[in-house]
Amino acid sequence: MSVIIETAGLPPERLLFTPSPLAELTAMLHVLAEPAHHPALHGWAGTTAAALRPELADRLLEADFLWRSSRADFLLPAIPGASLAEELDAIDRLDDERYVAGALIASCGLNRLALRPHSPLTDPVERERAIELANARGPRQAAFADRLLSDPAAVRAIVRRLLEDCAEAFFADAWARVLPVLAADARHKADLLAHRGLAEALAAVSPAVGYDARQGRIVIDKLQSSSTSAASTGLTFVPTVFGRPHLVVVYAAGWRPVVQYPVAESGVQAPAALDRVQQRLEALANPARLRLARTLARGEHTTGELAAAWQLTEPEVSRHLAVLRRAELVLSRRRGRYVLYRLDLGVSARLGTDLLEAVLR
Repeated sequence: MSVIIETAGLPPERLLFTPSPLAELTAMLHVLAEPAHHPALHGWAGTTAAALRPELADRLLEADFLWRSSRADFLLPAIPGASLAEELDAIDRLDDERYVAGALIASCGLNRLALRPHSPLTDPVERERAIELANARGPRQAAFADRLLSDPAAVRAIVRRLLEDCAEAFFADAWARVLPVLAADARHKADLLAHRGLAEALAAVSPAVGYDARQGRIVIDKLQSSSTSAASTGLTFVPTVFGRPHLVVVYAAGWRPVVQYPVAESGVQAPAALDRVQQRLEALANPARLRLARTLARGEHTTGELAAAWQLTEPEVSRHLAVLRRAELVLSRRRGRYVLYRLDLGVSARLGTDLLEAVLR
């Protein structure tokens, strides 16, 4: 499954790499709402949450569906500003229909309101549908949707004030620390785009982002299948430190597509693409290959040794090893006329500690 962004005819100057204060604040808010997604940031999340005024913590809890599992579209600016205030001012210039549509995507479910012909602000049928979808997601979402549709101006002011209070409470200091990293990464990606082309720039963004030059489209490995076009609007890539490991894509109808990607962490391997993880899990789902993996986890072995140990023929072992090698689970080296195989413990560990402990047991 993939999100496809059509780029045929898109000139390079319409593709932007730049940091966004608001997008990074939203990533921080997501960390506070879902700290389990970000084990490397547990310390920051715990310290920050403990220091919040109770009143601010309660307000964040009431609004956290705007960034918990999906993002309200306007929280990832298509043309980022130099400051949070500048980006909040840009949101204020959105008309109510666009603001409400973006907020309801988060509170009613991703894409469920996309491409609807009428606004829930003016159409009773669409309003009822929005409330029904919000009710299905929970009472807080339902209450928010009802307030938003009844008095959008008041809700917009409440959300802006909440974001400004977060800036004062914790964002300003954190932003000052990460901005140099984000700016350097954006410059690096822009240089790659200018001197080596779109394919290399996208390869540096994430292994989950690919480029189909023949069809002129970007393919992003996600858990949903959809498509949009950047040919007329342009495309923005926003680096994030606090968003790691998430790759967030905003591509609602009428919006310039925005991709928020995690900055590569020094010394940390980039996450594998979903299809590669699936390939590895399927390779180990076979009982014979799992037995071979347990043997190879303990040391190097030849095909003949593995065949004798598990009462298989050498051709059978060779076929199983080929599957494991294609999944990058097995390493090999030659010693004279023998080829020795061993399990790649680093790759195996990334699939989960239970797996690693089981094969080493």
